[in-house]
Amino acid sequence: MYFVKTGRNHINNHIDMKRIIMISALALGAFCAANAQLAADELKQNKHLSASNYLAYPAPTAALTAAPEGKKPFYISHYGRHGSRFLIGKQEYDEPFNILMKADSLGKLTPKGRDVLKTVILMRNEADKRLGELTPLGALQHREIARRMYERFPEVFDGKTNIDAKSTIVIRCILSMANEMAELRALNPQLNISQDASEHDMWYMNFDDRKLVKQRWQKPVKEAYEAYVKRHLNYDGLMKRLFNDDEYVKSNVDARKLNERLFMLASTIQNCESRDSLSLYDIFTQEELYNNWSRDNVRWYLSYGACPLNGASQPFTQRNLLRRIITEADSCMALPHPGATLRFGHETMVLPLTCLLGLNGYDMQVSDMEELEKKGWINYRIFPMGANIQFIFYRSSPADKDVLVKVLLNENEATLPIPTENAPYYKWNEVRKYYLDKLDSWLKRAE
Repeated sequence: MYFVKTGRNHINNHIDMKRIIMISALALGAFCAANAQLAADELKQNKHLSASNYLAYPAPTAALTAAPEGKKPFYISHYGRHGSRFLIGKQEYDEPFNILMKADSLGKLTPKGRDVLKTVILMRNEADKRLGELTPLGALQHREIARRMYERFPEVFDGKTNIDAKSTIVIRCILSMANEMAELRALNPQLNISQDASEHDMWYMNFDDRKLVKQRWQKPVKEAYEAYVKRHLNYDGLMKRLFNDDEYVKSNVDARKLNERLFMLASTIQNCESRDSLSLYDIFTQEELYNNWSRDNVRWYLSYGACPLNGASQPFTQRNLLRRIITEADSCMALPHPGATLRFGHETMVLPLTCLLGLNGYDMQVSDMEELEKKGWINYRIFPMGANIQFIFYRSSPADKDVLVKVLLNENEATLPIPTENAPYYKWNEVRKYYLDKLDSWLKRAE
């Protein structure tokens, strides 16, 4: 998003502000329109996108915008999600397995249903005793992210610079961190890398804000979600493809839950080593695929987005993380060669942090869930496996106080809700003030 700032007196400043507001509104409108028409089309072109947070990390394709003349990258601050993993809960594999096994023992499955059962068995075996663990693909994703970071911003990783890496205490996050650090160390053996994963840092790395969580699914939110689900739920066709007895399904199968479980399994295959030999996407029509995704899209927005139905407060679950990013950046910028601060956690941090920052307009407030996708809320663009937010800082020398910053969402340049003459580059002092004011304002309201 590009803003023009002109004027040297009060009148010109007033005109300029009107101009900024108008340009911002037009740009946001264009952004929303483009996103609205692309979501359904993208799912037709690539079914894997329907996986939402189970989407395997897509490598960036867009080139980076050259920095303003004389400015060079000197520090990176980052928060990233772990890479591809197995499903976390045993029931996520066991429930569809048990339902289909029972039906098969009674002769109630169609030939397609028996094929699906075979696939579920293979997936269940592959995940045995590996629930929630990082897959080999997840490890590879982080090595590739580290390599691209190194190649894109070599000045940051030059010489004996310090790399401070921290992870949540979950093993898949620790291993994601370890893989990135191993890649960086291979690229530059001189790096001074420190790694840690401790309860000591969970107050900002994985903050459990019980007060805000309690506000998340209040009655208006539940009603809005269930109303949307009823309008976008169609599993009858799936049941007919799996079972040969409608009465059996009505009496013995929770069709809604089975649909959700099978869709989850279909979504997660792309993260496993069996991804080239197994698939469950063929049991869903395109409409069923889209509706499963759209319900997840709404659920994630209601849970972590700036939804007015629960006070637009959920992004502030990451207030400690954002404040930490700012204060650590201020401290590191005082050093002649600060290196990088890399943090590894979960999508339940990346998503609300994206909304708190307002990256690419994802701080939007929408009350009508039928309008959500039309306005550009598309979850798979925010938090695939390996999702990450990178703050890249630029200056001409350690003495340069005019520090610039740009933010990458999944390694693609993102817009901020702040005026700039050099998008995607923003003045750090203005970015810093904007977000600290936002955090302080919310804190006063919350008291």
